Amino acid sequence: MEFSLSSEREIMDAAPNAEDAVDTGAHPLFAWMPTSVSFNKLRKRLLRQVRQAFDDFGMLKGSRRWLVGVSGGKDSYSLLALLMDLQWRGLLPVELIACNLDQGQPNFPKHILPDYLASIGVRHRIEYRDTYSIVKEKVPTGATYCSLCSRLRRGNLYRVAREEGCDALVLGHHREDILETFFMNLFHGGRLASMPAKLLNDEGDLTVLRPLAYAAEDDLSKFAAAMEFPIIPCDLCGSQDGLERNAMKAMLADIERRMPGRKDTMLRALGHVNPSHLLDPKLFDFQSLSPEPKE
Repeated sequence: MEFSLSSEREIMDAAPNAEDAVDTGAHPLFAWMPTSVSFNKLRKRLLRQVRQAFDDFGMLKGSRRWLVGVSGGKDSYSLLALLMDLQWRGLLPVELIACNLDQGQPNFPKHILPDYLASIGVRHRIEYRDTYSIVKEKVPTGATYCSLCSRLRRGNLYRVAREEGCDALVLGHHREDILETFFMNLFHGGRLASMPAKLLNDEGDLTVLRPLAYAAEDDLSKFAAAMEFPIIPCDLCGSQDGLERNAMKAMLADIERRMPGRKDTMLRALGHVNPSHLLDPKLFDFQSLSPEPKE
């Protein structure tokens, strides 16, 4: 999708039906998007899920400025669009700064993200750090780069967030990311843990927020396709997610195919934990658990 405008007001004024963009209650960047009932339902569902995450996890508490990580994939593009829509409607009283970390992958199309971010009128920062060379040096031949790559990326995003005076780093992880991480920890790590929707970093000066925690990956794929985001593939470095995450993704897809709705049920389960019915004595005082003495 090509843009040539540089501010939200210019987008609104130049839209073929500018007043319609206002009437729909959506950000002007939606002005050229599908007007179908199905797309409007999809957009409203995603907005509702983001607002629910805000409320459930207190994401707006103390927030003034957010650094939104934009990788060029469907999830981060969708996250930014939804946040800008909520901000435009007065439902997100937070300043947004979009940030892409150019990690030096071969053939990375450097112009796509800065051109797109400028065209939709969002404040942004493009940061270059050649972490790709570090990953190539440290990771053994044949192993996947993703784990070390993501840690280096996160560290640099923390740094940028501090430099920009942000109180939160906002990431585009969705429902499937959370479930896959849970099962990876369960099967391979021997622990019950996943990606939290809200996390305080080790230094205690930044929160990590995941407003798409309730959003389904399939919904985000449909949304991104309808919005015609200029997607940048995640395999420029020649590496994909490891076999463990791919296996979890396939397992969850098979479960959902055979028993529709189970992904939502699993996600709800992560929010309804009963420590007394698990096996962790650090979470529940089993030692003191005993029946009342009989008279």
